[in-house]
Amino acid sequence: MNTPRQCPVTTTAPDALHLTPELVEDPVGAYAELRARPGLGHVVLPGLDTPVRLVTRHEEVKAALSEPRLVRDRSTIADSDMPDPQAELLAQGFEGLPQEYVPYLSGHLALFDGDEHTRRRSPLTRAFTARRVSALRPFVARTAGELIASLAEREEADLLGEFAYPLSTAVICELVGVDAADQDRVCGWIRDFAYGDGSRVVEGLGGVVRYTKDLVARRRAEPADDLVSALLADGGMTDDEIVTMFFLLINTGITPPALFLAHAVLALLDHPDQLARLRAEPELLGRAVPELLRYVTLVRMGATLYAAEDFVFAGTLLRKGEAVTIALFSADHDPAAYDAPERLDVTREFGRGDGHLAFGHGPHYCIGAALGRLVTGVVFDELLVRRTAAPELAVDRAEVRFGHWPGDGFHLLSLPVRL
Repeated sequence: MNTPRQCPVTTTAPDALHLTPELVEDPVGAYAELRARPGLGHVVLPGLDTPVRLVTRHEEVKAALSEPRLVRDRSTIADSDMPDPQAELLAQGFEGLPQEYVPYLSGHLALFDGDEHTRRRSPLTRAFTARRVSALRPFVARTAGELIASLAEREEADLLGEFAYPLSTAVICELVGVDAADQDRVCGWIRDFAYGDGSRVVEGLGGVVRYTKDLVARRRAEPADDLVSALLADGGMTDDEIVTMFFLLINTGITPPALFLAHAVLALLDHPDQLARLRAEPELLGRAVPELLRYVTLVRMGATLYAAEDFVFAGTLLRKGEAVTIALFSADHDPAAYDAPERLDVTREFGRGDGHLAFGHGPHYCIGAALGRLVTGVVFDELLVRRTAAPELAVDRAEVRFGHWPGDGFHLLSLPVRL
């Protein structure tokens, strides 16, 4: 097991630092200051009120993600009244949703530990085969090519809303096994639920639940070569857990990848020398993908962890039930782990493994990492390398619009480009 860097033990912290979206978006400024502090300081994440211990250094983030005394399921910790930022975040996310749908959203793999996490994750791991992921390559290339060709005919297009989101949604529908005749309808529900204007969230949620239940029944009667059929054949999940799995894929396999694609393109547009180098040397794509994953690190803050007992971690005495959050973005810009981490370098070489923590680490390492790498590689090849001209911003850089989610940093709202 990785062990955190040794530093003097502290049991108290100064008043919690209230982080803003602007602060958590800046790996050089705010995170540099936090990484330099001894132990784990108390912070309040953007949009929340509950303090949490924040892990910012690369070595300690990796250690936290594989530390068995830091758990995801707070209900397993008895006799603790420590503040819970995750409960505050979930309350915001489920506000206004019918109670009947909450179990499909609260059954996220990231919220379980140990045997229960293994029971829920193992069928997905067995179904997410390299063959199944690799077989999606022609579909991804065809879909990306069609979307690009359509958008290139226009004077301006939104690379996030009109390319990245539709592409990620189509890939998930294809993976799960949504029939071609149903994809427009199901993709519409997913859009309403996951990334619409918020006015039809409940309608989208209900549509996806009803469709997935029907799909499970149909695949039980007539199996196909898709993820739902593979999960049914495996027998390790109940029907409701398969519906929950679909929402897991929607929440982790659509919005984060779509936002990553847009942020990665923006990063390259912000570094035209790196974009020109990549276009001139397409063989660098294999290095550029992990470097952009590191540089962007779309999921800035990881899931909340809880100390299952009193123990010292990263030089700080954690109390039973105390909440800890990992700053993945900070870890991926830690100068102790990377040379000049603030610099985007498409020639950067990593050592063994991913070379970054954008997909996490340890037991909760992203199941869809291979799919994410495949989609990213195909899209960058189609969008940035093969085309005669590279995309260009259709607005001034200062006019690019950002928003933020509670507990996290800035994210693109749109990316107007000319293709």
